[in-house]
Formats: sequence, C-alpha cells, structure tokens
Amino acid sequence: MLVSATEMLQKAKAGHYAVGQFNINNLEWTKAILTTAQELNSPVILGVSEGAGKYMTGYKTVVGMVNGMMEELGITVPVALHLDHGSYEGCLKCVEAGFSSIMFDGSHYPIDENVEKTKELVKIAHDKGMSIEAEVGSIGGEEDGVIGRGECADPEECKRVADLGIDFLAAGIGNIHGKYPANWEGLSFETLDAIQQRTGDMPLVLHGGTGIPEDMIKKAISLGVAKINVNTECQLSFAAATRKYVEEGKDLEGKGFDPRKLLKPGADAIMETVKEKMELFGSVGKA
Repeated sequence: MLVSATEMLQKAKAGHYAVGQFNINNLEWTKAILTTAQELNSPVILGVSEGAGKYMTGYKTVVGMVNGMMEELGITVPVALHLDHGSYEGCLKCVEAGFSSIMFDGSHYPIDENVEKTKELVKIAHDKGMSIEAEVGSIGGEEDGVIGRGECADPEECKRVADLGIDFLAAGIGNIHGKYPANWEGLSFETLDAIQQRTGDMPLVLHGGTGIPEDMIKKAISLGVAKINVNTECQLSFAAATRKYVEEGKDLEGKGFDPRKLLKPGADAIMETVKEKMELFGSVGKA
C-alpha cells in the first residue's frame, strides 16, 4: 500500500540520511526501482513528472500500475507515489487519482501567489492523508518546459512557505536539473544552513541529484536534506546499457529483438544506479 512521504522523511532527517526520489517513466523503470528498494530494505519515493504522467497515459494508469506491481512483487518497504514539479491543476488530478504525495511547484509565481496556492493545496492534501512538498527559488535547468537558472532561495520566503503546514520543502541552493555544466559553482551551503535554521525540523529536498559530487551530497544531508531527487542519472544508465546491447548486435541474435530481452540490460543498469544512490544517501536497511 502506498504511504505518504511525511513519516519516512521525518525519520530520515532525524537519522541523518536521505530517501531517494527516483522518477519513473514506464513499467521497466518502476519495476527496477521497487525491486531494488525491497532488496536493500530501503524506503523509496517514486516521482512522476507531469510529462511522464502524460506519457504513461494519465495518473490513474500510473496509480494502477504501481499498486498492482507492489502487490504482485510483494513489496513491503514504504513506498510513496509523488507528483514531481506539479502545477496547481496537476496536483488536483493526482489527489483524485490516488497518489500518496504531491509537489506543488509555485516557484515561478510571485511569493504571495505561491503562498496562497500552496496554502489551498496543503488543506486539500492533508484532508486526504497525503504529504505535500512546496518549492521556493527555482531549480536550474529545464523541467517540463520550466527553465530555472539555479538561483538560491530567500531563507525568509522559505520560512513563509514552511509555516503553511507543508511536509517538506524544496529550496533552490544553486542546484540544477540534468547534467551539470563545467562552470557550475557548486551548492550554496550557506543558503542551505540559513534555510534549515529558519525551518527547524522540516525535511529539506535537494532536486537535481544527478552529478552532484558525493562529498556535497553528504554535506547537504548533514544540513537537513532528507529527500534527494534522481532522474537524469537513471536515464543515462538505461540509454548506455541499451546502446551497448544494440551495438553488440545482441538484438539480432535469436530472439534478442523481444522487448523483454532488449530492455533488460537498461533495467538492470537502473537497478545498479538506484543501489549506488541508496548506499550514498544512507537509506539502506532503514525501511
């Protein structure tokens, strides 16, 4: 059964580790992430962007697939199904479809509007027993057409949003989505520290986990980050393993063209990436 992410992230913050949010794009992705979480006895958050939700034909399809798969695979670790960077309308659709957690990304609105919309969604989500994440200060790179420069959030604005009763907060600290450019200046720990001081026990979220050096990840966890989002890295592993399979001509051997065989190396590569991340984040054995 899907659970809200609140308790798992409060436990992670208190225990100085982080839970990974791994974005799903299809059946292979979902199966690879769930199986790895079960194997490593780690809590996990399945992230779904609005684009991926649309690709999988809609949020109800996603909920049906995840619930069915958890039952068939005998998954017993805590699993949250979370809308990633949701619009106001997207959040409402996921509440209706049966997600267990939503993120409202109002970072591109003026702060007063972000506060107003977040406040409404907090009530809606909590009435359904769901957890809700909000965002202050946009995350750099592109996410479903929204482009951010990797700016740093204003700690006072973070406090305003945190005080609305949200369950966890994503704040821009110089992180970006996708691959990091060579001239990236790194995370602003000063900003992160200031945000944590104003938001207390609230778990903080680090978006754009792909390519952030391990020492920075560990330092961010020590400063209150309890949820780290990974998407691009799984996509890159999947693509590299699939390319290798095709370039080695394995799709031409016997029934190598069967999608179950063709997609297996990529799915195995996702499992490997998820395992590495769970070990780095410290969530192994924490279910």
